[in-house]
Amino acid sequence: MLESCVTYSVLPASDLRRATEWYRDKLELEPERTTEGGVLYGTGSASKIYLYETANAGTAQNTAMCWLVSDIEATMSHLRERGVAFADYDFPGLKTENGIATDEMGRSCWFQDSEGNYLCLTEPT
Repeated sequence: MLESCVTYSVLPASDLRRATEWYRDKLELEPERTTEGGVLYGTGSASKIYLYETANAGTAQNTAMCWLVSDIEATMSHLRERGVAFADYDFPGLKTENGIATDEMGRSCWFQDSEGNYLCLTEPT
């Protein structure tokens, strides 16, 4: 039943105005719709991101959302020019080189938004 349904990400923001500015200034995303409770973005095809304000923002230590990209280096370079900082990891099971980890799924990198949400880019193999 759900295999044919579109999904979307719901991300918390402790300061919705700050988050909206960050998504605009760093990721070049403009709101598709603003509601009383949050901001909805479209990100290609039927993909959506919904940012909503809550005091719980930034408490999750896991990847909250990932974009599939065709050229991870070019995408990272563009985002770095806009002020996005990518994480480096070196522990069992995850080691990055120049911010990129490689595994059987492809190459991935991680960064945090203004609210502490962990986001990633993946170039699938």
